[in-house]
Amino acid sequence: MESDWPKGYKPGHRPLITILDKMIAQDLLKTLSSVLTVIVVIIVSRKFIRVLEQAIDGQVSNETLLSILGLKTIIACVAFLPAAIFMAVLMVLGRMYRDQEMAAVASAGGGAGVMYRAVFVLVLPLATLATGLSTYVAPWAEAQIGQLMQQDEESADLRGIAAGKFSEYSHGDLVVYVEKITADKKMHEIFVQNRQHGTIGIINAKAARMEELPTGRYIILEQGERVQGQPGALNYVLEQFDEYAVRVDSKVAAASFIQESIATEILLKSTESRDIAELQRRLFIPAGIILLSFIAVPLAQMSPRSGVYGNMLVGFLIYFSYGNLVHVSQSWVIKETIPAWAGVTGINLLMLLVGSVLLARLYGWQWLLAKFKKKVA
Repeated sequence: MESDWPKGYKPGHRPLITILDKMIAQDLLKTLSSVLTVIVVIIVSRKFIRVLEQAIDGQVSNETLLSILGLKTIIACVAFLPAAIFMAVLMVLGRMYRDQEMAAVASAGGGAGVMYRAVFVLVLPLATLATGLSTYVAPWAEAQIGQLMQQDEESADLRGIAAGKFSEYSHGDLVVYVEKITADKKMHEIFVQNRQHGTIGIINAKAARMEELPTGRYIILEQGERVQGQPGALNYVLEQFDEYAVRVDSKVAAASFIQESIATEILLKSTESRDIAELQRRLFIPAGIILLSFIAVPLAQMSPRSGVYGNMLVGFLIYFSYGNLVHVSQSWVIKETIPAWAGVTGINLLMLLVGSVLLARLYGWQWLLAKFKKKVA
């Protein structure tokens, strides 16, 4: 039968990205955003409680608190991106199986290749983005958190002074009470208790202010009195003053850098087993996105009568097994129990094998071998 199309029928001509690809990719992106948001909120909330306890104790300022929250959100988004895309693929394709959309795709000649192409339209750019995030952005965020915590530790004795409450610092050696703080940050009706070498000094002043002088930072107390002595003894020093300056020496906090904050350029040049394991951990994130998406396509196959979460339990088991294997592999590389190359290739080959078995279960071993021979030829 002749076609009435002026240029004739061209079966080999089709767009690079089809309507089906766009539909599945858009659905995946929406589901991925929802799943990742839920996971990040849960994980960051648990970690943020620990930082919040430090803020209550005066070890972290309010400004630093918000910065740490944002940086930890970035780190959590990068770390849990493979899990989110894995669950998103299972949910989207599972819904398509349940709603008989997969049957319509299969009747039109669409098979595993069509599904993989549609899924990897989103997965491949996402894996490329995750490579940059895990190797550069996440280490930068970890380093920023370390610097912020160090700066706050150095100035911890000057933070947390609020009107109407006692503020305790230096493990109880310094107690400050302020009755009122005006808009110009001047303090009124001050009570200060300071313990040094077993001697307690108590200062009452009508007002106080902070000043930065060439010799350092000082608290200038105005119109007050000072009592100093040792509890149980009878020799006390009583003083009255118009102005009394107390120098506040900033603490020098030791810089604590965790392995996750080391720049990737340094890890690439290092031959230490711990650095090699950390580099592998960062590369497992984009690799995990690709491998878990490869497994999720055949794993999403389900009966139309099943719920949308039919294979979600198996998916959880696969993901947690993969995550545990990554941690075990990293530990073995650090201890030099296995070579560094075995830690990467072993887990990746295992995940490819799992995906191949699931494909064979869905389409049959003969189909899988025929496709493999066709690709090789």
